[in-house]
Amino acid sequence: MTASQHPEHPAYFTDFSNHFLVAMPAMADPNFSGTVVYLAEHSPKGALGIVVNRPLEIDLGNLFERISLKLQDPSFASQPVFSGGPVQNDRGFVLHSPAGTFNSSIHVGSDIALTSSKDVLEAVAEGRGPERLLMALGYAGWGEGQLEEEIAANAWLTVPASPWDLIDADIALIFALQPAHQTNRRAVVGPSASSLRDPAPLRRLWPQRLNNFH
Repeated sequence: MTASQHPEHPAYFTDFSNHFLVAMPAMADPNFSGTVVYLAEHSPKGALGIVVNRPLEIDLGNLFERISLKLQDPSFASQPVFSGGPVQNDRGFVLHSPAGTFNSSIHVGSDIALTSSKDVLEAVAEGRGPERLLMALGYAGWGEGQLEEEIAANAWLTVPASPWDLIDADIALIFALQPAHQTNRRAVVGPSASSLRDPAPLRRLWPQRLNNFH
């Protein structure tokens, strides 16, 4: 999407929804080094995304067992679960394509959605879920003007994301674009804890979209 598709946005605003944010050497906060964020929603009021290159020591098979779901398709079991960001990291988010229809989703165009309701995992378990998915715990969030300031300071490289290859080829490509000194670091994605002391404004922006799996 572009700013022209959002008539309520100021003329100077550029919408980076459905883009990757790649941390650059100008990123002063070491928590951000070597990170790649998929930005699902961006407006003048703030932004929301998840990390796509920081796997946790748990896979989908383990996660499904913990929430009492049995995978009908074992091919998903070995897929990693990612640390999606430092905000509310006890909450689950599924980035998937096709978007489908689930209870609590942010739709990014017609092909991609970021879903935080358990019904998407139930669909996957039963073999009727999205073909491509990336599971993350937590998210990265920015308040009003914060992401724009970081981009202006050359802290992030913005790269359009491909809806069809989001979960495979594009992630490999974007990871390869990172400076060599950053790629070996396991870093937290999104705003540091100090810059998001109070996540309440973000919860007000997306009150129905930040539901925990239950």
